[in-house]
Amino acid sequence: MKAFILAAGSTSLDGVQQVELEKPVAGPGEILVSMKAASLNFRDLGIIAGKYFGGPVQKDTVLLSDGAGKVEAVGEGVSRFQVGDKVAGTFFKDLIEGPANPMVNPALGHSADGVLAQYMVLNENDAVKIPPNLNYQEAACLPCAALTAWHAMMTAGRPVTKGDTVLLLGTGGVSTIALQFAKALAAKVIITSSSNDKLAKAKEMGADLLINYNEHPDWDDEVKKINDGQGVDCIVEVGGIGTINKSMNCLGLGGKIGMIGVLAGADGECNPRSLMMTGSSIHGIFVGNRQMFEEMNKAIEEHDIHPVVDKVFDFDDAVEAIKYFKSQAHMGKVVINIS
Repeated sequence: MKAFILAAGSTSLDGVQQVELEKPVAGPGEILVSMKAASLNFRDLGIIAGKYFGGPVQKDTVLLSDGAGKVEAVGEGVSRFQVGDKVAGTFFKDLIEGPANPMVNPALGHSADGVLAQYMVLNENDAVKIPPNLNYQEAACLPCAALTAWHAMMTAGRPVTKGDTVLLLGTGGVSTIALQFAKALAAKVIITSSSNDKLAKAKEMGADLLINYNEHPDWDDEVKKINDGQGVDCIVEVGGIGTINKSMNCLGLGGKIGMIGVLAGADGECNPRSLMMTGSSIHGIFVGNRQMFEEMNKAIEEHDIHPVVDKVFDFDDAVEAIKYFKSQAHMGKVVINIS
């Protein structure tokens, strides 16, 4: 079978190679999945650069964590799936409930082989059925980006409810699906971007208030200005230390931040004073568990939510897909068709 691996010790895109691997076989308690589509996340760039947790991969590793496919065979004792089921793997292995421990729960595409291959074997406990309203390309957007947004909004602290105000930073895969979740919940959405074109698309998706942070460098002041002087109830924070102080300034009484990324840097200082003054909280979000995934999928089906797919690449063009993703020209998700 064909697969894309990152060579052991690699720190650049030169280490991404298409190779021929032996087709795996489902053992007891396992399912063999014919992979149909995969999607890219920001973490994949860090892994390729050798800057993700733990540094460069220690062995040749099949790339990417997010994918969807069809069950082709089941091993002895499998009870959760049957041949023909449409499934997605979970980001972490062996994580049905509770918080992740990366030392115990390997993550696909880094400490465990990922999804960018024609076939993969998963333990039946490390997969979920995809929502029936989604195609494979859309379902491939769920395991990391969508579940991260769901965890930040619905599981960490008080769940977002009707009438809440949600602040989203940027228009990448996490923020766009978070926008869709928020509107399904009848929440107000404020979204930021450096691109007026992307903000216009966000408006079409239902965003209520828009901020171009290049035009408004003090965007935290702008949030309250355009929101009738009020702070927000929930922030999906993808920037990290480069944005966290401004995000904290945007919180209303009892608000929360789901801290999920470091797009704006990982080093710097954080002043928690505004948290104290508003009785707010910050929650560290590291994707989520299978139980959360299954609850999210119910909501996706109920509200007929379809993740935003910006561009689709053929399997053989996976390196070009990574380059396009790195350019940050996309809005939503970049997907690779596998078969």
